[in-house]
Amino acid sequence: MGLELYLDLLSQPCRAVYIFARSNNIPFEFKQVELMKEQHKTEEFQKVNMLMKVPAMRDGSFTLAESIAILLYMVRKFKTPDHWYPSDLQKRARVDEYLSWQHVSIREKGIKLFFMKVVLPLLTGQPLPPEKLEGATEELNAVLKQFEEKFLQDKPFIAGSEISLADLVAVVELMQPVASGYDLFEERPKLAAWRRRVEEAVGKQLFQEAHEVILNAKNLTTDKIAPELLRRLKQQLLKEAA
Repeated sequence: MGLELYLDLLSQPCRAVYIFARSNNIPFEFKQVELMKEQHKTEEFQKVNMLMKVPAMRDGSFTLAESIAILLYMVRKFKTPDHWYPSDLQKRARVDEYLSWQHVSIREKGIKLFFMKVVLPLLTGQPLPPEKLEGATEELNAVLKQFEEKFLQDKPFIAGSEISLADLVAVVELMQPVASGYDLFEERPKLAAWRRRVEEAVGKQLFQEAHEVILNAKNLTTDKIAPELLRRLKQQLLKEAA
């Protein structure tokens, strides 16, 4: 049994794993797990990941959860080019630094705006009040400023002159608010140029393919969402938006 990757490309971490594996010609079997249908909660999937989250990986009898752990496993097992996770101590530290920071900054603020602009209006049939959207946008803008000034600076990529795991993990997160209709690259030339370099490094066609589902998220309808998930999402998002 070869490498199996359990993914839903609506998910940012799943897109990072997918793009990395494809761009490095790593052989794997794509196992679709539809989050909106709660397939990650099935008994069958729990045998792969009892945490009931994607991405997940199975390699023979070995299973692994969490996107960063999966990315690093593939780096080591398949001996991918050094630039992805540099052997140079300080360059690797820059990658580790970003991967440690991004969870409660770029990821948290980006997904919040996406849910408020796309998912909540879908569930309630009403757009969010402008002042609520403005607050979520300002929070995202604050961490984008930190990303540019602290992590990107005037370098082509986060760790220097070549793409690394940090850039890949960052760009998939930033595409989430883009999918909501907020083009955060439009008035940020440095960020836009960095995105273009990342796309070119992994392959523009692959990048577009990986983001096709999320960029069509505005076409999502409630009949595609499991009823219990629909109820929980509505309750949670209304509470957060209150």
